[in-house]
Amino acid sequence: MILTAVILFVVLLILGLLFVPIQIYIDTDTSRYFVRVKGLAKVDLEPDEKEIVRVRMRILFFERSFYPITKPPKPKEKVVRQKTKPKKRLKFRKIARLIKTFEIRRFVVEMDTGDYVANAKMYPLFVLLDQFMGSFHINFQDRNRLLMDVRNRPIRMIRSIV
Repeated sequence: MILTAVILFVVLLILGLLFVPIQIYIDTDTSRYFVRVKGLAKVDLEPDEKEIVRVRMRILFFERSFYPITKPPKPKEKVVRQKTKPKKRLKFRKIARLIKTFEIRRFVVEMDTGDYVANAKMYPLFVLLDQFMGSFHINFQDRNRLLMDVRNRPIRMIRSIV
């Protein structure tokens, strides 16, 4: 009876994890960059005074920060590499199907090239893009911004690959 309850709990937990939303958020205006698995984990990229960027990971109740750009100390021993089998590559169709599973909640582009003539030439293109997808704006005020909020669920990604 207890074993059945434990197995049922594990199966329900795995099924629940398949439907948990994954969010990728990029905002260059406020310098917020993160990937979040709703309620379970969050990985933030933050600017730092010491290094260029700091990564802060929060998984349930555990939090850790590290600097990904610093070089780790090299091991002194030489590692002998063995021949490995060639890896299977994903086909272009599968990658395209995987990309189609992502849902874009918000997409804002504000751009200024610094050249008035180039901005004027790009203005009709941005108006056309603004009609059909996202929010595209050309400005003449030296403001550049990208805001992107993309979401997906693991079950949709698995279904697209299989």
